[in-house]
Amino acid sequence: MRTDKELLVKGLKYVGFTVGLMFLAPFVLYQAFKNQEHGAYIPVLIIGLVLAIAAIGFGFYTIKTFMQALFGKKPKN
Repeated sequence: MRTDKELLVKGLKYVGFTVGLMFLAPFVLYQAFKNQEHGAYIPVLIIGLVLAIAAIGFGFYTIKTFMQALFGKKPKN
């Protein structure tokens, strides 16, 4: 079995996107909690929570993509 280089490059792109979300989500949540008396508190909090959930989801998808690139799909017997 050989490494699927195209899928590996795709996984590296997902890593960059995931890392970006991992830094952006806590920043947005921090800004929301810092400004609780502001009128835009609830929308910013919701955006931060969605970004955090997306970061977790993309993290799992990235790991799945790397595993498929390195080990390939299992053949059905």
